[in-house]
Amino acid sequence: MIHHRGPSRRQALLGMGAAALAPSTVSAQAYPSKQITFVVPFVAGSGTDTMARLVGERLSAIVGQPVIVDNKAGASGSIAATTVARAQPDGHTLMFTTNTSHAANPSLLKTMAYDPVKDFEPVALLGLAPFVLVVKPDLPVKSFAELVAKAKAEPGKLSYGAGTSTSIVCGESMKRLAGIDILRVPYRSAPPALNDVMAGQIDMTFIDIGTGLPHIRAGKLRTLVATDAQRSPHLPDVPTFRELGIEFDLVAWYAIYAPAKTPAEIVGKLNATANEIMASADMKQRMDQFSVIIRTGTPAHLGEWTKSEIDKWARLSKAAGIEPEG
Repeated sequence: MIHHRGPSRRQALLGMGAAALAPSTVSAQAYPSKQITFVVPFVAGSGTDTMARLVGERLSAIVGQPVIVDNKAGASGSIAATTVARAQPDGHTLMFTTNTSHAANPSLLKTMAYDPVKDFEPVALLGLAPFVLVVKPDLPVKSFAELVAKAKAEPGKLSYGAGTSTSIVCGESMKRLAGIDILRVPYRSAPPALNDVMAGQIDMTFIDIGTGLPHIRAGKLRTLVATDAQRSPHLPDVPTFRELGIEFDLVAWYAIYAPAKTPAEIVGKLNATANEIMASADMKQRMDQFSVIIRTGTPAHLGEWTKSEIDKWARLSKAAGIEPEG
C-alpha cells in the first residue's frame, strides 16, 4: 500500500476549516486518523482479495493513511462479517465483501451470527463480476452440450468445486435446469477449488472471469458457458446460459460496508472517495483487465440493492432446491 508521511493538500485544506464546523462534522473531517482495515471474507488470491487490494492502495494514496487487507476466510464469510459487525463504528474497520456475506447467506445458512442489513451501514457498491464454468483441460468435452451428455451418461461421476455462494447457486441451478447429477465439493474459497480443477482433482468449477482468465489463456482450463446475460468481451466465443436455452443468469458483486452506527459523515466521505477511485482512468483500465463491470452509487442505493439482492438470492436458492446448511 502507498503510505504518505505528511498530510496531503486535500487534508490540509480540510483541516483549515475544521475548527469552524460542528463537533460531529469535525470527527468526520479528521477521519481517518489511523490505519484503515479492509476485512475480506476470502483467502488471498480470490477476486475479492484482489479487488480489496486495488481499491485499498488507491484509498491509502488519497487519505494519507495505510490501508491493510485482513483475510478472514471461512464459514461462508460469517467470520469476517461478525468481526466487522462488532468493530468500533468509527470507519477504520470496514468489510470489503460480496454477495456471499450480504445477499446469499440468509438463504444458504440455517443460522447466522450477524444481520447483513441491521448490523451494517452500506458504504459503496463498486462493481459486478460475471462468472464462467471452467473444466479441467483433459475432460473430454468441448461444449456445454457435451458436458450435459457426459453427465447424463455417468450420473454422479462428475464433480464441481463450490468455494463461493455464486458457484453454489450456479452449480445447483445448472444441475436442476439441465437435468444432470454432478457432485458438489465444498471449498472455503474459490482459489483452492480452481487449483484442484487445474490439478485434475475435481472436474469443474464456476469462477469469476478476472480470477480465471490468466489460467484460461494459458490453456490450463477450458471454458464452456458464461453466467452473465451477455457474453464477456474477454471471452467472446463463450456462450451464455440463455443462449443455450437455459433461463438463468447471475453475476457476483463487490461492495464496502461499515459497522452499524458509523457516523453518516464518515460513510459519506468513504462513499465519495470510493466513487472517485472507481471513476479514475487508471481504475477503469484495471477493472477492464479484471473483467469487472464498474457499478457505483450512494450509500442509500447500496442499502436498497442489498435488500433486493437478498430477495433475489432467496428465489434462486429455492428454485435450485438448495437446503440451508450449518
